[in-house]
Amino acid sequence: MTGSTLPIRRAVVALIASSALLVGGTACGGNDTKAKKSGSTVAAAVAEPTATTSAEKQKFAKTRFVANAGLAAGATYQWIIKPYRKGKFKKGAGGRKLALVKAGVAGAFAYNRLKAAVKNAKGDPLLSKAVAPLTAGIDKLKDLPSKLRKGDGTDSVVNSFDDVINSVKDAGKSAGAEVKDKVPSAKELSSGS
Repeated sequence: MTGSTLPIRRAVVALIASSALLVGGTACGGNDTKAKKSGSTVAAAVAEPTATTSAEKQKFAKTRFVANAGLAAGATYQWIIKPYRKGKFKKGAGGRKLALVKAGVAGAFAYNRLKAAVKNAKGDPLLSKAVAPLTAGIDKLKDLPSKLRKGDGTDSVVNSFDDVINSVKDAGKSAGAEVKDKVPSAKELSSGS
């Protein structure tokens, strides 16, 4: 196939596809002048979405809570706690700057997912009661990712993240929604969700 025929073929395919969509769209419109003249009405069958039951809402709330809290826990462990324990945040450590940047991004991601988990927990009465006392602790994490990126007070920052994650896991477990660490992919981490 030569280079000059390829654009022509693409144009022809696009024209045919457009024509098919146009003809199909007008064919579906129909001609209901007979129905209007006779005075009868034509009722279209429309599928109505059904409301979910409260049990389904609770099930999905727990599932979403577990997923979001698991991602927060996985990111915290993988890029904050583990490097901290290996001494990567100490001054003079090899790869310190990169480890701190990763920890800052992971901290922001974990904060985002924890906020989503709290929102999900509101869909389940038992889970919302268990998680409600933790919202203040989660809110305190908001400014900590920037401190991690700068390397400021890493001991207290890491401990704060660890404490909040463990509290969320305990609250989930007490409400029948056990949270397991799930390390997010780099794409999830960079997109924040």
